[in-house]
Amino acid sequence: MSDNPLLQNSSLPNQAPPFDKIKDEHYFPAIEAAIEEARANIEAIKANTDAPDFENTIIALETASETLGTASGIFYNQMSAMGGDELHELAEKIGPISANFGSDVILDEDLFARVKTIYDQKDSLDLTPEQLTLLDDDYKDFVRGGALLNEDKKKRLREISEQMSVLAPSFMNNVSKSSEAFEMIIEDEADLAGLPDTAIDAAKHAADEKSYDGKWLFTLDYPSYVPFIQFADNRELRQKIWRAFGNRAWGDEYDNSENILKIVNLRHERANLLGYKTHAHYVLERRMAETPETVMGFLEKTKAAYKDAALKDLDTLKDFAKEHDGNDDIQPWDVTYFSEKLKQKLFEFSSEDLRPYFPLDNVLSGCFEHFSKLFGLKFTPSNKYTTWHEDVKAFDVTNTKDGSFIGTLYGDFHPRTGKKNGAWMTSYRDQGLFNAKIERPVIAIVCNFTKPTPDKPSLLTHGEVLTLFHEMGHAVHGLLSDVTYRSMAGTNVKWDFVELPSQVQENWCMEKETLDLFAAHYETGEKIPAELIKKLRAAQNFMVGWGGLRQTSMGLLDMAWHNADPSTIKDIAAFEDEATKDTSLFPRLAGPVSSSFSHIFAGGYSAGYYSYKWAEVLDADTFELFLENGLYDQETADAYKNEVLSKGGSEPPNVLYKRFRGRDADPDALLRREGLLEKTEKAA
Repeated sequence: MSDNPLLQNSSLPNQAPPFDKIKDEHYFPAIEAAIEEARANIEAIKANTDAPDFENTIIALETASETLGTASGIFYNQMSAMGGDELHELAEKIGPISANFGSDVILDEDLFARVKTIYDQKDSLDLTPEQLTLLDDDYKDFVRGGALLNEDKKKRLREISEQMSVLAPSFMNNVSKSSEAFEMIIEDEADLAGLPDTAIDAAKHAADEKSYDGKWLFTLDYPSYVPFIQFADNRELRQKIWRAFGNRAWGDEYDNSENILKIVNLRHERANLLGYKTHAHYVLERRMAETPETVMGFLEKTKAAYKDAALKDLDTLKDFAKEHDGNDDIQPWDVTYFSEKLKQKLFEFSSEDLRPYFPLDNVLSGCFEHFSKLFGLKFTPSNKYTTWHEDVKAFDVTNTKDGSFIGTLYGDFHPRTGKKNGAWMTSYRDQGLFNAKIERPVIAIVCNFTKPTPDKPSLLTHGEVLTLFHEMGHAVHGLLSDVTYRSMAGTNVKWDFVELPSQVQENWCMEKETLDLFAAHYETGEKIPAELIKKLRAAQNFMVGWGGLRQTSMGLLDMAWHNADPSTIKDIAAFEDEATKDTSLFPRLAGPVSSSFSHIFAGGYSAGYYSYKWAEVLDADTFELFLENGLYDQETADAYKNEVLSKGGSEPPNVLYKRFRGRDADPDALLRREGLLEKTEKAA
């Protein structure tokens, strides 16, 4: 087994994974071996005849599964970034054995007894805040994992964990496969009317790659789908691609209906076994919100704030559509199209006017400079690392003041077959204790941006610029981590706090001072005109009610699935229609959102999708301070870095935030930013 690269110490800088050596056949034997190693480490903890203490039990437990964490982390990250039938087939084998090992640990009475002994003594121990948090988390993880249950319930919990370990990857695979099965091939150039040259060129390039000579290919990848639904004059084709997008993993061979019902029923049964009323009660106990009642109250408040504004947005759009081309029957596939036309009329610019000023390489360099100005980070391209695809770039991240090493960053920017849609940040190794010493992190951001063509570089929309800054916000949260234990590092925070460091970064992308760092025409080098930035800012809250209501609707749908007994649900479409009837401004004309709602069925957002809006309150309140003190005010940036980013999950988020801001977040900060509440001189 020594020739398995997943079981060897990496010779690359920062012990980064040797992607060039890792093959699909390495994963299963490596994870099997790593589980056995971890079992031996757990047995050694239990066999220790010394009285249980923080060092010989809690730290030993924290470091017992290092090899397993590394190997399984690489596997699941590659399954999202590369996909492919082989990896998804492996997930069906790896998921159950990993789940069984996890159950063996969390349900081990002797191990729990050692943890409980220390937990019961915690008030008399001389522990740091981070150590107290780790001890508290470990104890609650055991309890919430079933340590206090009888043997019959433990057995059932183990079965549930094993079944759930394959359902999420299956859900994700179905969405990917269903999306990839759709191709819209255009042969008549007249059907491209309204589309910008960048979208046409990309579609021609995509067609050429598949040998569809002389044609144009559109897919459900975001860089292909969004421009078509936004600009194409051909209403019939807009409807076709819109319906295909809405029907992902619905009514075809990749239908996710059965997966959804299995997932929600297993989650509910697990919650009941552990003594919780619903999955939402189980999840939210370990969130800032704490209870479903708090979340529902928050979502009802946002619904009240957004619904009237959304109805006004729609009425305005209907009036405009009728005036524009006589359309008096606006449908969902028309909304994005007419929104773009109306925005052009009101603000005298198109979102495509911005694209030439956002070549990816420039934006990335400017994004790096932005984080250098804020936090003193330097990003240096490096060819010392191997990557999982030729498109992936690697960077060494260092401190500009003393040159000290901060961490490794990978950037994976473009769509490809098998790759999951959307954008995310992930970690191949968190900062903290690893192989008996504090190590720096290995972080990646994965996106699906517009691809370059033979004639043009990758030119981003402003929305994609926002996405890059968002994911880099997550990445910097991971890179600037300064804790002892990896389970406390970076983004390992309560889930409704995790989006603050990412979402707050989007604010800078609306500011001239930041845009001037990188926004320059890809052909002439001309800086983005001040007048165009002014128009962008003027349009910042255009259709804000519509967008806010949509996010609220998704949060309410998530809670509907997880805040009640799902055993009577048979028809997922009918259930979704009922759950969203107060927030849907159109009847459902395609499949239900649920069938492709990967965030809650294949990600970490079950009973947690509300956290996007929750974190928007925090990010709006945070950015108000930067607006007051200066976008790159060093004292403010240092406070944010030292009190929030570097601390990870080592202390409760409300404590960290209050220490940074000097008070709790002002809940009205978001509505002020969105123009739905009058701005005051200063946040209260």
